[in-house]
Amino acid sequence: MDCHNPITTIDVPENAKKIVLAGNPNVGKSVFFNYLTGLYVDVSNFPGTTIDISSGKFNNDVIMDTPGVYGVSSFNDEERVARDIILYADVILNIVDAVHLERDLFLTQQIIDMGKPVVVALNMMDDVKRNGLKIDIDLLSKELGVEVIPTTAIKGEGLDKVKEAISRARTGNRIKEIKEIIDKVKDNVDTESEALLLAEEDENIIARHNVKDFKGEREHIYKLRRNRVDKIVDKIITETNKDASFKIKLGRMMLKPITGIPILLAALYIMYKAIGVFVAQTVVGITEEIIMGEYYYNFIMNTVGKFFNDTTLIGQLLIGEFGLITMVPIYIFGLLLPLVVGFYFFLSLMEDSGYLPRIAALVDRALTTLGLNGRAIIPMILGFGCVTMATITTRLLGSKREKFIATMLLGLAIPCSAQLGVIMGLIAPLGLKAFIIYSATIFAVFVITGTLLNKLMPGESTDLLIDLPPLRLPKINNVLKKTYLKSVMFLKEATPLFIVGGLLITVLQYTGLLDSIASTLEPFTVGFLKLHPKVSQAFIMGIVRRDFGAAGLNDLASQGLLNGPQLIVSLVAITLFVPCIAAIMVIFKERSWQESALIYIGSFIISFLTAGILAQFIV
Repeated sequence: MDCHNPITTIDVPENAKKIVLAGNPNVGKSVFFNYLTGLYVDVSNFPGTTIDISSGKFNNDVIMDTPGVYGVSSFNDEERVARDIILYADVILNIVDAVHLERDLFLTQQIIDMGKPVVVALNMMDDVKRNGLKIDIDLLSKELGVEVIPTTAIKGEGLDKVKEAISRARTGNRIKEIKEIIDKVKDNVDTESEALLLAEEDENIIARHNVKDFKGEREHIYKLRRNRVDKIVDKIITETNKDASFKIKLGRMMLKPITGIPILLAALYIMYKAIGVFVAQTVVGITEEIIMGEYYYNFIMNTVGKFFNDTTLIGQLLIGEFGLITMVPIYIFGLLLPLVVGFYFFLSLMEDSGYLPRIAALVDRALTTLGLNGRAIIPMILGFGCVTMATITTRLLGSKREKFIATMLLGLAIPCSAQLGVIMGLIAPLGLKAFIIYSATIFAVFVITGTLLNKLMPGESTDLLIDLPPLRLPKINNVLKKTYLKSVMFLKEATPLFIVGGLLITVLQYTGLLDSIASTLEPFTVGFLKLHPKVSQAFIMGIVRRDFGAAGLNDLASQGLLNGPQLIVSLVAITLFVPCIAAIMVIFKERSWQESALIYIGSFIISFLTAGILAQFIV
C-alpha cells in the first residue's frame, strides 16, 4: 500500500492531521490554499506521474492541494492523484462553486459517502446575487450533515470562518443505499473509503487489493448520488429575477418549455432560412450548378474527356454520371461543403454563445422517451443539413445504445436539406392538408421507432449531465476557427466514402444490376404502394442521393404519372427510405456491420410498410 501513498513524498509530522483541499476545476482552491498555508509551501511530484502536489503547514497540521476533478475515480492522471490523496486524508476542505451546485455537489456527496470528515466552503457567493439566485445555506448544511461556510475567496470574504471551521469537520449524511453497498464489500479492502471506490468499479482499487471476479454497481451508485444531489439543489435554491442581468433572465427563459420552445422554434426558423434557403438554394445554386456543374465539369470533359470514352467502364468510373472526377468533387465541393460550412458555422455560434447546452436541457425530457438524452438534439439538428455529417456527430452521445438509436432515427426519419428543398417544392402546391399528412406520418414513425427501440434494446441510456455556461456574445474568431476545423474534418471523413460510393454505383449501373433491382421492385411498387411502375427507378436513385430520388418523383409528377395522394405516398417512402450512399458508408464506418445492416434493412422495411399502409387509406 505504501507505493500508492502520496504522503510518502511529503513531510508529515507525527500526529499531524492531513487536511486536503478538493473541488471541481476552477473553483478557487488555490486562493484557499495560499491563505491557509501562507509562504510555507512545498511542491513534490506524485509518484509515476508528471503532476505536482502542493503542500504546506497549517498550525501543527499539513494541508495538501489536489488537481481539480469532477469525481473521485481513475479515468485520468488528475483523478488518480486526487483519489489517492483524498483516500489518505484526515479532513477534507471541499471548495464548491455556489452557482453550479448541481455539478459540484456530486463530488461533495461522494466524499461524504467515503466517510471522510468534511467542511464545505461555498465559494463565489458574489456571483450568486448577480445570477439572481438565493441559497438556503442552513438547509444545505442540514441536508449534507456538514458545516457549510459562504465565501467569496477572491475578496477574502469568509476565509477566516473556513479556517476556524476546519477543526469542527465532521462526517456527513451518507446515502443509505450506498452505505449498504459499502458494507457488503468492505471486507475486501482496508477502509470504507476504498470500499466505496471498489463498489464504483475503480480498476486501480480492484487491482491493488487483487479482488477477483468482482462485479460492482457504479451506474447504480452514480444514479443514486445524482438523484440525491438533484433533490438537495431543488430544495435549497430559489431563482429570483431581482438583481439578475438580462442574460441571466434570457438563459432561464430558454430552459422553461413555455418560453424556451418558442425561442427554439425561432432559432431553428432563422437557421432554416439561412441554411435551408440561402445556402442550400442560393449558394449551392452557384457552387454546384455554375462553378462545379458548369465551369469545372466542362473543363474536365474538354480535357480528360478527350482521352476516355464515357461508354467504357474506365470512362464511366472517371467521367461518368457518378465518376470519380465528375460526380465526387461536384457533390463534395459544390453541394456538401457549403452546407457543411453553413451548419458548422451556426452550430459554433450556438455553442460559443452558450445556447446549445440549453437546447439540450430543454428537450432532454422529450428525448428520454426515445432512449436518448438532450445531447441527441445536436445530430438531429445537423441531420436536416446532411445526415452524413450528423451521423459522425453521434460520437458525442454517451453509450453504444444511444448511438444506435440516434443513427437509426437519423437514417430513417430526418430528411437532409437538399431532399427537404425538393420535397417542399413538390408538396407546397398540394395544399396544407397534404403537408399535414406528410409531416404527421414522418413524425409518428420517428416517435414510434424511437419508443420501440428504447423498450426493446437491452440496457439503459445515460442521463444528461451538462454544464450550462453563461450566455455571451460569440467571439467571431472562435466561431470561424471551429467552423474551419470541423469542416476540414468532415471533408477528410466524407471524401473516401464518396469515392467508394461512386465506384459501387457506377459498377452496378454499368453491369445492369441497377436496372434489374428497379425492375424487381416494380410489382411491389404497383401492387402494395399503388404507384406508377417508374417510381421504382426514383427509389433506386434515392439510394445514391436522397434529392435525386425526390427529383425523380418531381419529373414523374410533371408528366402526370402521379396524382396528389400518390405523390404524398411516394414522398413518405423516399423520406423514410435508406439514406444516400455517402450516409450509408458513414453508418457502416461508425457502427458495427451487424448494426449497420440492421439499420439499412430496417429502413427499407419501415419505409415501404408505412407508405403501403398510408396508400391503403388515401390513394
